[in-house]
Amino acid sequence: MSRKAIIKLINRYTKTDKKKYPLSPNSLTNDDIYKASRILFTKNITMGSQTKKFEKDFAKFLGAKYALMVNSGSSANLLALFTLINPAKENKLKTGDECLIPALCWSTSLWPIVQAGLKPRFVDVDPLTLNLSIKDLKKKINKKTKAIMLVHVLGNSTNMDELNSIVKKKKLYLIEDTCESLGSKYKNKYLGTFGNFGTFSFYYSHQITAGEGGMIICNNKKDYEILYSLRSHGWDRGLNNNNNDFNFVNSGFNLRPTDINAAIGSNQFKKLNYFKKIRENNRKKIISKLTKSKKWNNQFTFINPINSLDPSWFGLPILLNKRYLKNKNKFLKFLNKHGIETRPIISGNFCNQPSIKLYKLNKNKEFFPGAQEIEMRGFFIGIHVEKISKNQLNLLENKMLKISEI
Repeated sequence: MSRKAIIKLINRYTKTDKKKYPLSPNSLTNDDIYKASRILFTKNITMGSQTKKFEKDFAKFLGAKYALMVNSGSSANLLALFTLINPAKENKLKTGDECLIPALCWSTSLWPIVQAGLKPRFVDVDPLTLNLSIKDLKKKINKKTKAIMLVHVLGNSTNMDELNSIVKKKKLYLIEDTCESLGSKYKNKYLGTFGNFGTFSFYYSHQITAGEGGMIICNNKKDYEILYSLRSHGWDRGLNNNNNDFNFVNSGFNLRPTDINAAIGSNQFKKLNYFKKIRENNRKKIISKLTKSKKWNNQFTFINPINSLDPSWFGLPILLNKRYLKNKNKFLKFLNKHGIETRPIISGNFCNQPSIKLYKLNKNKEFFPGAQEIEMRGFFIGIHVEKISKNQLNLLENKMLKISEI
């Protein structure tokens, strides 16, 4: 099939309905899909040269020594935790060591901690940033604390200077789950590059997409070698110029990406800063449209970036005014009915999830007021990588500000 024929098919199935406002329209361009389709005609569809190129470009862009592509951001988190407990690692973590994690988190930020035999301990978040509360973190650190799983939420973050100071003073491992915040910078340093490991996701609706896929970065050679072998069956094929296909040096998973995903991700990655600029402009237009409307009556609180952060927004997080809380569910159904997709802010307070009770991870029934407030008041809408239309802005104004009438 010719390039022209492929592009014709792409255009037929990837048009965005400007009369609606989805969480994330299809951000794949003709060039993304064409480059992916070319991989199908090569001898190596699975992990190969495209994956290596993407890894190299990704590490160079972020200023990391090593980058390893995997099949999802969740897998990246899994590899980070299993590297920290691996017998090949010096000063490895031991069963029962504590790892702190925000109560506002995603399932696969948490469960790799449990799966690695570590004990998660929840820390509250600041409802005005959605991110880790440094104040509560200080209260939760004890002699058993050995690591922190930090989650950068929707492009925002916490005070990284304060956090780094604590990490260094207490000699803690830091994993940065940056799956929702690729491209955000704190004092001109990319989120994901402050800790021992930074993890990223290329899921469909994220800052860039590979369809599916993820990346993990680090600066320690031994950590990289462990990650490398864990990713693919425990072997070291291709590592340090080793060409022995069946030399198994460690335990392992099968978390390999395909070169199809890598080709898409690599091409999208070139557009990250462009996408970031479009998203920021769209965010400003949406907030301006709503707050300057005659119907505006402080129905919502919009989350702003923390000081010193240059954000790469994943979505537009919103806190509903408390006087409308009883109608929140009805309001969100109303928005979705009229073509405005919404989502909870991550999972809300994860300690409310039934799996926490199943695994008895909050035996003391600690309460997290910040995370609970976000669950009760919070939701987010998309910020797209294409310029928002007048019709979409009018739709958001006309439907979102009707909360006072519901």
